[in-house]
Amino acid sequence: MTLSLLNILEDTTVDGPGFRTAIYAAGCGHHCPGCHNPESWDMGGGQETPVADVLERVLADDFADVTFTGGDPMYQPEAFTELARGIHARSRKTIWCYTGYHFETLLGMPAQRRLLEQIDVLVDGPFVQSLRSEECPFRGSSNQRLVDVPASLREGQTVLVEYQPLPE
Repeated sequence: MTLSLLNILEDTTVDGPGFRTAIYAAGCGHHCPGCHNPESWDMGGGQETPVADVLERVLADDFADVTFTGGDPMYQPEAFTELARGIHARSRKTIWCYTGYHFETLLGMPAQRRLLEQIDVLVDGPFVQSLRSEECPFRGSSNQRLVDVPASLREGQTVLVEYQPLPE
């Protein structure tokens, strides 16, 4: 199985807490005005990369956790599910995922729900330019949420994670 990817960025600190390996998916149908990555919208714009190759690259970094971003990884749920399962089977890394979908919508989409079941934190909701905020850690706009996916699935309701910015 392959992933259509734009990039893999190692040791980033902006896509979740700590050092992370960010995997940038090609393709996004949300087309949010003001998107910081509009070149990611093209569904055919990525490089086809075997999941096994991405997994080996992620596992080669002993310290960095993982973030699925893009684009929107939820447009490639089967391949990202395979990758996430491999990461969890062979490491203790946490996985964050950015999507323009709302968590509640994804619950009703079978393939995306299987991916959700492998995610630790979901940053959900479209970017809304009028709500752009630098005060919201790990989010572009204040409408986006940090969803604790395992707790939400366990409790049958959306459970949010709160992160406070570090003092300067």
